Amino acid sequence: MRARCQRSGVKEEQEEEVAAASGRLAGPPEAEEGSVVDSDSDQEMEGIRGPGELTKDTLYLRSCQAHSVVPASCFLRQGRTPELNLRHRGLGPQGARALASALTSNPYVKRLDLRDNGLCGAGVEALAGALSKTSIISDVDLSENQMGVVGAQAICAALTVNPTMQKVQLAGNGLEEHAARYLAELLLAHTGLKSLDLSYNQLNDHAGEILGPALAENTGLTELNISWNHLRGPGAVAFARGLEWSPGFTLAFQANIFLRVLDISYNGFGDPGASAVGEALKTNNVLEELSMSNNRISAVGALSLGLGLRVNQTLRILVMSRNPMRGEGCFGVLKSVQENPMSALELLDFSEIQVDREFDDLASSVKVLLPALHVKTAAHRVKYKKELPSVLTPSLPVSVPK
Repeated sequence: MRARCQRSGVKEEQEEEVAAASGRLAGPPEAEEGSVVDSDSDQEMEGIRGPGELTKDTLYLRSCQAHSVVPASCFLRQGRTPELNLRHRGLGPQGARALASALTSNPYVKRLDLRDNGLCGAGVEALAGALSKTSIISDVDLSENQMGVVGAQAICAALTVNPTMQKVQLAGNGLEEHAARYLAELLLAHTGLKSLDLSYNQLNDHAGEILGPALAENTGLTELNISWNHLRGPGAVAFARGLEWSPGFTLAFQANIFLRVLDISYNGFGDPGASAVGEALKTNNVLEELSMSNNRISAVGALSLGLGLRVNQTLRILVMSRNPMRGEGCFGVLKSVQENPMSALELLDFSEIQVDREFDDLASSVKVLLPALHVKTAAHRVKYKKELPSVLTPSLPVSVPK
């Protein structure tokens, strides 16, 4: 996919050079069918739309003609609605360049959805220029566009100078440790960003070591999704320390005091990472929702995490499903919750982990202490009372009612 993006970029540069040369020699190119609007159409549009919308659409159509792309009809139908949804449209880098020219003059779009458009680094670079200038768009989805480190650098730089941006989705873009530095700079500089989605990327342990301190110093983010990455080992520990606060820490590790929702599921935190999260929960008094599913956490790691649950008073939702912690780990976590009468937990999710009757008895006891708590576990596969096989069950007499 990355190679295709690179080949596409070279080909587009060559086409632009040819188009520019022919334009200088032969004047404006002729309109292609469906790509521009003639003067009669302009008059018709002016009758039903305001002058500002006419300028916006005309600018976009001319930009599409200049970049030799077919206009996106959704953009032309957008009108004054605040959301522009162009996901799965196959815009490519050229389509992104054409769109970027029109976005700077669009006073209506507040949410821009460009998920899965094959924009690559070149297309994201073009859009970054527009996003750095707009004061209207506050929510952008650039997921699944193979932006790579080039696109990450461009978009992070653009968002850093755009204080109006509040929600950014960059999932599934092949972001690796080289992109982590630009993401960290964004976290350090942007105080207005509230939600960031970095899921389904390739951020590894080194990326965690870079992002952890940046997360600690961030002063605005309330929701972070970094699930389905490769955070493990020292990187997972460093990332978790970004949630921890202690008067003895240096400025680089003063805890994030704004983050309320964190999804780190489907990584490789393991027992060391779970222990670091437990330490963070001892002092963090802001985090409300934490998802740690499928993180290779054993019973040992679960017990370490439980130490933080003994004193934490803000966490409402904890998801630990699909971890190899067995019933022993589930029991230990729940026991820690029982020992904390000030716990705010409302959901404790152990889905797909088998527990036994001892755990159920403990859950009943905790329910008395914390009536709002719902504990979710796997369905019991081993019944408490074993039934006789049907072939051994004696037949009832005919005269006896069933």
